[in-house]
Amino acid sequence: MTGGMRPAVVAQLGDRIRSARQERDLSVGALADLSDVSRRMLTQIELGQANPSVSLLDRIAAGLGTTFAALMGVGADAPPDGVEVWSTDAGSWSVLLDAIDTEGLSVETWKWKLVGPDEKPNGSGVPSPGVMIHVIEGALEIAIGQDVQIIEAGGSGRVVTDQEYVYRARDAQSVVFTSVALQSRGSSPTS
Repeated sequence: MTGGMRPAVVAQLGDRIRSARQERDLSVGALADLSDVSRRMLTQIELGQANPSVSLLDRIAAGLGTTFAALMGVGADAPPDGVEVWSTDAGSWSVLLDAIDTEGLSVETWKWKLVGPDEKPNGSGVPSPGVMIHVIEGALEIAIGQDVQIIEAGGSGRVVTDQEYVYRARDAQSVVFTSVALQSRGSSPTS
């Protein structure tokens, strides 16, 4: 699978992470310790030279005491079509549609399309109350270790795990689905 975050999104995230770090009077090293992300990787992200995973950005956001959605600038002033965060050459994509942050919880609404053999790893190591999913077209496989959950078109399901998991279209076909991710605020990354 090829693909990743769009370059404009990567540059914008780097600027926002640097600003948030400086506002909190944190050095790169201090944020590295808080987020369990190397100094080198943080520097590359801030300079727009790395294409980080969402799970890595979740850890950085937790280290900053904020959320991935807030780093993306999604919330009350979000673009009406959301922000395309991830895509592949095969035509797979994910769009962060909206988010609400409260003192104790961040709620993110996503829309996804997975095509062919493309897979999308998820799970950040930051404790989460879970993800609710609704499949619009096709069938979604969610692999957690050796266990595979399948949700057919028109069906809904949940992912509640502290492990990494993978989204993929069943039989390498195509799937379109929405997800609502719940993320506890103030959580610190696990080692």
